Amino acid sequence: MTKNRNIKPSDLLVTLSRPRSPISEAYRTLRTNLQFVSLDKPLRTLLVTSPGAEEGKSTMLANLAVAMAQGEKRVILVDCDLRRPSLHKLLGLESKPGLTTMMVEEEAMSEPPLQETAVPGLYFLASGLLPPSPADLLGSRRMDRVLDLLKERADMVLLDAPPVVAVSDAAVLATKVDGVLLVVSAGQTKRDSVQAAKTRLEKVNANLIGAVLTNVPLDASLERYYIRQEGEE
Repeated sequence: MTKNRNIKPSDLLVTLSRPRSPISEAYRTLRTNLQFVSLDKPLRTLLVTSPGAEEGKSTMLANLAVAMAQGEKRVILVDCDLRRPSLHKLLGLESKPGLTTMMVEEEAMSEPPLQETAVPGLYFLASGLLPPSPADLLGSRRMDRVLDLLKERADMVLLDAPPVVAVSDAAVLATKVDGVLLVVSAGQTKRDSVQAAKTRLEKVNANLIGAVLTNVPLDASLERYYIRQEGEE
């Protein structure tokens, strides 16, 4: 496990930089909702994808991971976007070694190359070197083994995947996890794209547990209230 104790979190991680803001509270609400999605079979692996690019899925997932770790869960955040990985930049960590390392090195299976983050209880598995055929790698039996190993080390494993309409990677991964969240950007994502994403996930019998709407304008009065509350501490 690589130790990175002097990490400066990105400003996009509002759950760290502004823990009492309305946005941070929204992530805690999402965390709570996910805990009650299935009481008979709790979520252990959760995939996050979006219809298209630039819809905020990676930022949303990183903040959700922080919120879950702050809720005293042991969380592993995995960058399964083997085309345009970005989580390592958000977290201020390295992009390799990572997931693809575990795919080709048996030693990495016994000791996954997890990186520590600035948040106690939150660990990061980077993408690793980018492969020529991501979908084949993610759909392999080796990937099943990786997920089983990660579940042994965490309460929750969160996976970031490429946009589901653009490539098949997310649909392939969706068959291996307990649930899928679809991230939709307010004022940007087209209705047809959302429907196409939903249809693609349904075709592989994915457990689509809901959608998260990002980039929603914040009520000004609510923002002023939280700013005042933060200033009173």
